[in-house]
Amino acid sequence: MPDLTDDDGLTVGQVSTRLGVTVRALHHWDEVGLARPSLRTAAGYRLYTVADVERLYRVVVYRELGLGLDRIRAILDDADTDVPDALRAQRTQVAERINRLQQLSAGLDRMIDAHERGLLLTAEQQASIFGSHWNPDWPARARQRYGDTTQWRQYAERSASRSPEEWQAIADAVAGLERVLGDAMDSGVIPGSPEANQLVERHREMFSSSYFPLTRQMQVCLGRMYESDPAFAAHYDGIRAGLATWLRRSIDASARAHSIDPDAATWQ
Repeated sequence: MPDLTDDDGLTVGQVSTRLGVTVRALHHWDEVGLARPSLRTAAGYRLYTVADVERLYRVVVYRELGLGLDRIRAILDDADTDVPDALRAQRTQVAERINRLQQLSAGLDRMIDAHERGLLLTAEQQASIFGSHWNPDWPARARQRYGDTTQWRQYAERSASRSPEEWQAIADAVAGLERVLGDAMDSGVIPGSPEANQLVERHREMFSSSYFPLTRQMQVCLGRMYESDPAFAAHYDGIRAGLATWLRRSIDASARAHSIDPDAATWQ
């Protein structure tokens, strides 16, 4: 504790400076009877004696340990209070709080990493989950292209909480839907038919639950990319020859059924 030799007492401002607490806190502790100044000047100003400041110092220490004011009062004034036991209980609470903060810190690290990388999977995990055709550079390219969009932020926030097993379940579900799309094309399902529209809606719902909410206009934009981008076209045509074009046509026809002009659709 600071060395105090002021025989006439210290003002609230002086104590505030010495102990590093606000004047407001000192006034509050005075009002609730936790630590009151023992002296008053002729003009009525509060003055703290050395003993008062010693008590205040203990209040400050216990507050920094996280104890509430009522608990501090009991430790300082109740002779029956087991101080070591009270401090052990507080230590347990502090340890629990530290554990929660460590978990929060780890979660923040994952969130930051997800916003910067997209997928929190190693290259080996990505190949195992998404297949040998998967390029581990794709997430980085996607971030460069879409990193400032709302959709990237939504995708990253979901990615941060997903395990490899959850990504595997998503990959399996997507692959299953793609096989269904290929089978539908092979069986002669016509874009714009009720069955094709149902599959388009299923595609939109699966995409929305797996990556980020997808509007019908955004789905039209994706359909264009599936057909025009060499990597996407190769992926879908690898499932069934012509599937990329069939899917784009089906998405366009479904959009028209919802009063959306595919030629004027934008990413919104």
